[in-house]
Amino acid sequence: MDDIKLGPEEKKILARLKADYRAVFDRFRVRDLDLALLQVNDLEFLLKGRDPFADVSSFPFWSRLWEAAMVLADFLAATPPAAGSRVLELGAGLGAPGLVAAARGAEVTLSDYEPHILDFERISATANGLGNVAFRLIDWHKPPELAPFDMIIGAEILFRDEFFAPLLRIFRKYLKPDGEIYLAHDASRRSLPAFLKLAEGDFEIAISQRRFRKDDGEALIVLSRLRPRE
Repeated sequence: MDDIKLGPEEKKILARLKADYRAVFDRFRVRDLDLALLQVNDLEFLLKGRDPFADVSSFPFWSRLWEAAMVLADFLAATPPAAGSRVLELGAGLGAPGLVAAARGAEVTLSDYEPHILDFERISATANGLGNVAFRLIDWHKPPELAPFDMIIGAEILFRDEFFAPLLRIFRKYLKPDGEIYLAHDASRRSLPAFLKLAEGDFEIAISQRRFRKDDGEALIVLSRLRPRE
């Protein structure tokens, strides 16, 4: 991809990421959008010989573009938030859904828990000329003060039960009273029903399912919409 344009500082960050993670740009096509997305192309190099099944909690989930993220990105491309609205992506990882929302005109904040993840997101945003994207480290247990958002989004963020309560507090803290939350998860994720049950006290929940074709078959993705109860 020879048409990528970065400034001097971004070029330094990209060189470091390429050395540490064997990162490359791939095309991410969704609807009429064609985005450059910086990704890890060698997971074995990233794992450094560790068995990902020995300790799932240490698996670098952020480094993969999950089917749920692609479904959420497609939804946002087809049904985007209003231009200029504030969107927060939690646990953004590679940031595909948030970048799509930004390409549609929203003011987007991509967040995650480690600086190098934000660097991946920052390079992708710059490569696509998206100046309407901000980046924040957010500890779900100690979230910083931020202005409220019109929409909060997240893909495959419900993988540890102990984060359910902190996540609900973040929803209450960051979402405007008339805002919406959109979450996308593989239907096989066992934690999803438990979390939605817990969220019912504060939010009205609507669920739809999307089928995603992949090389080895088909994935069923659950798209959940949460709106604050009055």
